[in-house]
Amino acid sequence: MAKPAFRLEHDSLGELKVPANALWGAQTQRAVDNFPISGLKMPRAFIRALGLIKATAAQVNRELGLLDAGRAEAIAVCALQVAEGQHDAQFPIDVFQTGSGTSTNMNANEVIAHLASRRLRKTVHPNDHVNYGQSSNDVIPTAIHVAAALLVHAELKPALKFLATTIDRRARQLKGVTKTGRTHLMDAMPLRFDQELSGWATQIRHGLERLDAVQPRLLQLALGGTAVGTGINADPRFGRRFARALAARSGLRFVPAANYFEALSAQDTAVELSGQLKAIAVSLMKIANDLRWMNSGPLAGLGEIELPSLQPGSSIMPGKVNPVIPEATAQVAAQVIGNDATITVAAQAGNFQLNVMLPVIALNLLQSITLEANVSRLLAERAIAGFRVRREHIRETLDRNPILITALNARIGYDRGAAIAKQAYRQGRPVIDVAAEITGLPRAELAELLDPARLTRGGVGS
Repeated sequence: MAKPAFRLEHDSLGELKVPANALWGAQTQRAVDNFPISGLKMPRAFIRALGLIKATAAQVNRELGLLDAGRAEAIAVCALQVAEGQHDAQFPIDVFQTGSGTSTNMNANEVIAHLASRRLRKTVHPNDHVNYGQSSNDVIPTAIHVAAALLVHAELKPALKFLATTIDRRARQLKGVTKTGRTHLMDAMPLRFDQELSGWATQIRHGLERLDAVQPRLLQLALGGTAVGTGINADPRFGRRFARALAARSGLRFVPAANYFEALSAQDTAVELSGQLKAIAVSLMKIANDLRWMNSGPLAGLGEIELPSLQPGSSIMPGKVNPVIPEATAQVAAQVIGNDATITVAAQAGNFQLNVMLPVIALNLLQSITLEANVSRLLAERAIAGFRVRREHIRETLDRNPILITALNARIGYDRGAAIAKQAYRQGRPVIDVAAEITGLPRAELAELLDPARLTRGGVGS
């Protein structure tokens, strides 16, 4: 006899069919049925955070004498399985769901209760036990903070540090190479490669400082506020003990929210973090575009560097190779900037005591962190670490750079210098040759005054 495809589950609205092999219950199934919208599920980092929250809450409730040892242990073990990703297929609910994220909180409660009941061989209730002392209204904001903090700590900051270190290493290798500087995309005074790259590295390090600046607020957790911020149905000690226990479990210095009413009703910290991610995206876009311009050519562009050849660049033009990693980086930056706009709009939906766009904030915030971490490593490993400098070509264009005449301003004046620059450009001749003819200054003196390397000395990084 074939096994039934469905089983009956009950909730406060009645009974409905649930797939026989599903670990979830009625409330999850209602959400699956109600929100067939995008096919997008809550991110892995978010499910991990939910598992950690449920395990830690069970531990604290046991310590407070509010949950028996057997159920608390079973819940903690099964919740950690969820955190580790052993049951990701049991989280089928679309991101675009009830704005509080109640569906996903109940999904976690039902899955963990099912697993714990099976393990313990007695009933573990999703609300009365797994969700004890909690509300979706404080669990979901807590999960956003926990997931984001863990991702920033374990993924994004190490990736950005790796990128900055890689840039520094290439800067040291290229310290003796002088090139044409550019402002307005036009030739300007020379600078060294290490000076140009130092600007990139500083952008990335400033991004790391920005991430550190948001930490005091990101590490504040809403759990303990329950339904509206008053802490109804939670032990007054629960929030503080929970934050302390999660800090010990994770290694991050989580603390209770300074104000539960703010933590439930507002998502200002998510907006702040997203803003810092947007600033990092702008830095990545700038670096990517510089690399694309420097690599352009090889004949009709700037042709200053050759990026590593990673794949054929055209389905119709043989031999063409494109700057694919900088292009991917620029696309990530565009996505993060767009995500920031979504988070900004969603965070305005804090109506009275609850924000009601929490799932979409979680999706976009965690996606931005993950994308930036992944692409920063790729940019370092597959573009910056391996590009080759076309030194001879750089020297040729630098010798013909008419803007070098700027170095003679104090000797011959601006107007006379402009005339020399225009003539050198018009005739396609080195500036030193035209300057020698017009000024009558000794060539040795001109060579010293117009030496590109000498002109890069002074300022930070010299």
